[in-house]
Amino acid sequence: MSGADRGILTVVSGFAGSGKGTVMKKLIQDHAEYALSVSATSRAPREGEKEGVSYFFKTRDEFEEMIRKDEFLEYAEYVGNYYGTPADFVYRMMDEGKDVILEIELQGAMQVKKKYPEAVLVFLTPPDANTLYARLKGRGTETDEVIAKRMRRAAEEASLLDGYDYIVVNDEVDLCAERIHGIIKAAHHSVKHEKALIDSLTEELRDINL
Repeated sequence: MSGADRGILTVVSGFAGSGKGTVMKKLIQDHAEYALSVSATSRAPREGEKEGVSYFFKTRDEFEEMIRKDEFLEYAEYVGNYYGTPADFVYRMMDEGKDVILEIELQGAMQVKKKYPEAVLVFLTPPDANTLYARLKGRGTETDEVIAKRMRRAAEEASLLDGYDYIVVNDEVDLCAERIHGIIKAAHHSVKHEKALIDSLTEELRDINL
């Protein structure tokens, strides 16, 4: 399989309140060829959750054994439970030619970039800080104290965004989803994704006899 035929791994992150969940829903709705990555977790299944669809459910011992074997692209522990992205699942889908989308936070995205530098990292942001605050306030589900905490967290994250490949402004959901779609399509022909082709051409050109 050539580099252009193999699937792309795209990591999408965003500030709390950036609307990334809505954008991801729109992207998958409009482009059924994309595959969402499925995470593993050490917590017990909740009612209605399905193995291999909602999560890959593992015992804590099983999860920690996977950590020891370096089988995750990224993982973290949250409220006493592990969550992580199994590398084998992602790579298998990519080998089948599927473009995989992974929606995770900034820290996890940096882990993925270290483990798989070919991943395309996209960060979603509102047009400006005032819009972000208005969206958080408009939810009506969080206290002023929580909103202030999220804004401080956003300021910390903003200082680390040079680790991403693309910044996409979510000013309109449909346009934002199409911008991400365009990035993924273009990434199939990026130099880092076509390394095998470049190596092959270089070798052939060296060996050619004129």
